[in-house]
Amino acid sequence: MMDSATMFEARSIEERIREIRLVAFDFDGVFTDNMVYVFEDGCEAVRCFRGDGIGLQQLEQLGIATLIVSTETNPVVSARSRKLGIQCVQGCKDKRAALETSVQEMGLSLAQVAFVGNDINDLPCLMCVMLPIVVQDAHPDVIPHALYQTKVRGGHGAVREVCDLFGRVLASQQRE
Repeated sequence: MMDSATMFEARSIEERIREIRLVAFDFDGVFTDNMVYVFEDGCEAVRCFRGDGIGLQQLEQLGIATLIVSTETNPVVSARSRKLGIQCVQGCKDKRAALETSVQEMGLSLAQVAFVGNDINDLPCLMCVMLPIVVQDAHPDVIPHALYQTKVRGGHGAVREVCDLFGRVLASQQRE
């Protein structure tokens, strides 16, 4: 398997951002702090950062699509993605295959995709996209595969940080 560094050669993060048309996100540990509250009836709840929504709107205004790709099937993920207006693919045994299918359906290529993850089940996605990104508290085994690591932890504004980074880079491109 060819990793993204080999596949897309040495380009700066800014150059890569200018080519991105889709930012795909893992959910648990990226939108959340990777913790889950389990109630006695078996229902689960997670905690998300509210400011992510404004960042995602910014990506939409820039013409960049967003997608959640999650291994779990959970009503919490569905509810949050619905509220944020993000397409969501859940219950993925093979996250890379799910990502590739979505990318193809959107008429894009992996060279136009950034993926934001946090754990080893995200490695196949991180290794096949133009811009692999991990959150600050990502599992140590995935950090070497990222070209950008957020300054904040998952669930504490990491999604917003990524969105703001794209906004800054693309705004500077428009001024040039």
